[in-house]
Amino acid sequence: MSTKDSPERARAALDGPAPRVLVILAPYYADVVGGMVRGARGVLAEVGATIDVADVAGAYELPAALRMALRRGGWDGFLLLGCVVRGETDHYTFICEAVCQGVMDLSVETGAPLGFGLLTVDTIEQAVARSRDDRMNKGAEAAHALVQQIALARRFAS
Repeated sequence: MSTKDSPERARAALDGPAPRVLVILAPYYADVVGGMVRGARGVLAEVGATIDVADVAGAYELPAALRMALRRGGWDGFLLLGCVVRGETDHYTFICEAVCQGVMDLSVETGAPLGFGLLTVDTIEQAVARSRDDRMNKGAEAAHALVQQIALARRFAS
């Protein structure tokens, strides 16, 4: 799908108080993840979110950091952002599968509102294309998903 064919998202909307969001970053590819953060911040600003940020060493550490944050509490939702680029070994496959399964397990177990923006790409060029300041930005997409999950959690809590 080309950029011109990608869906245009509506502005983020959320009833109730501005949410407090923890953004957990795996900034191994700092420029790419930085672009995703810019996209996410724009979406979260639309709902007045307060943002806390925590960095981890790499994508593999994202689920454990999420678990630690869930135990501490105090946030309305969590946004995980990172990037894994395929290399010449099976390492990519093992990391991607472990991280995705770990995050999914925590999501299902806890029901915590999550936005998951882990780029799993073949080339750095693909990652850059998904972190630009346009509507293909996967950080913004993950933030939109998070806002929707927070809204759903509030709806079910009332």
